Amino acid sequence: MRAYFECYPCFLRQALSAARRVGASEAQRGVVLRAVLALLQDISPDTTPPEVAYHVHRIVRETISAADPYQQAKAESTAEALALYPKLKRLVAESADPLDTAIRISIAGNIIDFGATEVIADLWPAVERVLEQPYAIDHSAQLRARLENVDQVLYLGDNAGETVFDRVLIEALPIPVFYVAKGGPILNDATITDAVAAGLDQCTTLLDNGSNAPGTVFSLCSEAFRSRYTRAPLVIAKGQANYESLSEAGDKVFCLLRVKCPVIGEDIGQPVDGIVVRQSGQERIQHDKDHLRCQ
Repeated sequence: MRAYFECYPCFLRQALSAARRVGASEAQRGVVLRAVLALLQDISPDTTPPEVAYHVHRIVRETISAADPYQQAKAESTAEALALYPKLKRLVAESADPLDTAIRISIAGNIIDFGATEVIADLWPAVERVLEQPYAIDHSAQLRARLENVDQVLYLGDNAGETVFDRVLIEALPIPVFYVAKGGPILNDATITDAVAAGLDQCTTLLDNGSNAPGTVFSLCSEAFRSRYTRAPLVIAKGQANYESLSEAGDKVFCLLRVKCPVIGEDIGQPVDGIVVRQSGQERIQHDKDHLRCQ
């Protein structure tokens, strides 16, 4: 998915938010905003939002010397999600369709996204709503069929805290799972440290993609991850940024997400707040692609 002009205000909001989280002065915030505005003027039309966000947050880190502006927010989100973990597990155990319930719980966790919003809604009402609402896109039957014919899953994680909801789904899957975190901090995306805090090391093999970009930007990922991805028979890709980068990545990829912004809604053809299990379209990945001319 390419970045739309409607994405530009969100990039600026993210830059300001990250800068404020680490106590940037007004002068520093001005430097950040001017650099981001210059970046946005030089974007190739087919650049994906995660590629742009990677450079936006690099500007913030380099301007303010802040390694992880979202560290506290990630820890708080994980603690809040872990408090719900026993209830989430009971929902799955008592369900007439445990796998569907676990998929829905995983999608409910996608509400924990500081890239899309500054305020995260209460988690339990979000779970209750997602358990009841129909899918906006429902390729869960295709996902189930794939699960019956593969021997492992590569699971591309998204946000800290959401990791706990992913854990519920992973523990409901009948085959081994390799969980991929980010190679470094970006927004509130989960690193391996965040994944361990959620207990994912107890139910999966943890990997990182070698990148600190949102989503999965192959040109920024490690060769080890790209090789693992190529060999994977099935990929579950969580969240909006993974949809943005993998929406046309081939039919072995299933994107699980909650639509949280109108731009994603327009691209995917569904309303905001819709819940999605979507099998990706035609393969068009280019590992050596480099859209931005302003690195």
